[in-house]
Amino acid sequence: MAAELLSAEFLSFMALGFAAQLVDGALGMAYGLIATTVLLSLGTPPAFASASVHAAEVVTSGLAGSSHVWHRNVDWSLFKRLAPAGVAGGIVGAYILTELPENIVKFFVALYLIAMTVMIVRRARIDAVQQGTKAQREKKLPTAPVGAAGGFFDAVGGGGWGPIVTSTLLARGDHPRSTIGSVSLSEFFLSAAVSVTFILALDFSEYWQVVLGLIVGGAVAAPLAGYLSKVLAPRTLLILVACVITVLSGYNLVRLGFAAAQAMR
Repeated sequence: MAAELLSAEFLSFMALGFAAQLVDGALGMAYGLIATTVLLSLGTPPAFASASVHAAEVVTSGLAGSSHVWHRNVDWSLFKRLAPAGVAGGIVGAYILTELPENIVKFFVALYLIAMTVMIVRRARIDAVQQGTKAQREKKLPTAPVGAAGGFFDAVGGGGWGPIVTSTLLARGDHPRSTIGSVSLSEFFLSAAVSVTFILALDFSEYWQVVLGLIVGGAVAAPLAGYLSKVLAPRTLLILVACVITVLSGYNLVRLGFAAAQAMR
């Protein structure tokens, strides 16, 4: 057991959890996208990749959410509308993911992750988001449908809660600091609900190192979340994250295409 915890594989999962949580703490998004994309590139089945990430996020999002509460970044009115909708969407998404064929899911998730990078780049191109324009503020999309969609796609794709929900709320003119804080705290309840759904359907015995490594690495970085969201300029980091996810997702698509071609021979 001790040797496994000191193995290069376990330490690499710790590093992945740490890096993903640092980015998520600064941007209010991308933990699941980064971790899931890397796990898929290593050959992890989509359901187990999403399950592992969400199990780790129960701890990391709880710590990050607590940090945002401590720094008074949470809009409680927004949170009360967002969290229940996200939980409902996440449970439905997790159930569907465990029922679909693995290769179909891999292809869909790879395309989905690339689509999420488009949303990230779009957010990066919005100049002075903190100010918001009058046109942006007039886009009063209801909170509950946004939360339900974010929870559903987050469970199916292993990530996307932040890119979908945070970006949408910012685009309609919500304040960045309270939006990131509220979305981060809501993510704890989403992750817990999705994890319970996966636990009831999957056997985690082969992937405990993945889960534990992500938890330990993310837990170390999570307390920095509230602080980093206030001091770190996000534009360059957003673009870098989009590039990493695009490259890895493209690699996954090429590998799936090659495997399909081999199977047809």
